[in-house]
Amino acid sequence: MINLTKVLAAILVLLAIALGGYAWMLGRQAPKAPPATAAAPTDAPARAPEAATHPVVVAAKPLPAGVAIPADALRVERLTINPAGAFQDATVAAGRVPVLDLAEGTPVMENQLVSGLALRIGEGERAVAVKADEVMGVGNKIQPGDFVDVFVMLKSDGKDIDRSQARLLLSRKRVLAFGSASVDGLPSRSTDKAVQQQQQAQRAEAARTAVLAVPVDDVNRLTIADTSGRLLLALRNPSDMSEPDPKLFADLPTALLPVQARPGEARRAPLEGLDRAQAGLTAADLVTGGKGPGVRPPATEVRAVSAPRAAGSAGPARSGLQVEVIRGERSETVNY
Repeated sequence: MINLTKVLAAILVLLAIALGGYAWMLGRQAPKAPPATAAAPTDAPARAPEAATHPVVVAAKPLPAGVAIPADALRVERLTINPAGAFQDATVAAGRVPVLDLAEGTPVMENQLVSGLALRIGEGERAVAVKADEVMGVGNKIQPGDFVDVFVMLKSDGKDIDRSQARLLLSRKRVLAFGSASVDGLPSRSTDKAVQQQQQAQRAEAARTAVLAVPVDDVNRLTIADTSGRLLLALRNPSDMSEPDPKLFADLPTALLPVQARPGEARRAPLEGLDRAQAGLTAADLVTGGKGPGVRPPATEVRAVSAPRAAGSAGPARSGLQVEVIRGERSETVNY
């Protein structure tokens, strides 16, 4: 029994020594783990992704409304936001006109700039709307972008002589809009069925107005003709560039007389553009071609004319009365 006890005691001692050695080995490896764990937080920021930026055109200085944007008033900045309708290239926004004041540093966006039909009007032109119907609009076959000749029918109210006239008023004018269709609207050719159906619906709709691009000095002529007579649009081929020669006809006088040159001053040039539009036009001059008072109205006019003395007569002039009766362009003298 004593020997067995000694053997068990020896085994327990050896087991204790082995466990102590194992614990000592684990104790040596344990301090290395914390430094690795502590280094992880310091590496995390380096691997974090950077915030995405976008090139955006902003105002380099205040931009007033209604004034074209110069190229040096824009710059491109990289922002963390990308607003809808923003520009990425400054040259695209240069020359456009803002509809409201923009402060420095404000992103320039499409909805802040003038758009629509106004951008389709050439320099020196104005967009003018006139009344339209199926007959006036070539059976509603006119489309935006077409070129037309504008004829006018002036109906006379004379009783003796009918002075009604029809003539070419304006030649080769561009149609900006006809009815609900416009040159700044849907494209003329599209593969989208929905777009094609919308275009067909616009063409089938009866047009009430036609918008024409007219030189500013011809706006008076068009508005008076639209009010005093009936307009007719004649559709023409866009490749036909022929126009009447203005040198063959005298200029119509203006409603406002221009200031005459003083003695010694050079003769002033004829009015053009906005100056001629400011001078205006009268309906009478439009109808008569500028003859004005030289054209007698179709009414009966009576004048008393003194009887001339007979040639070679020595005696006193014979008393009497001669009456000149004017009917339209005809004149007749009656002796009483």
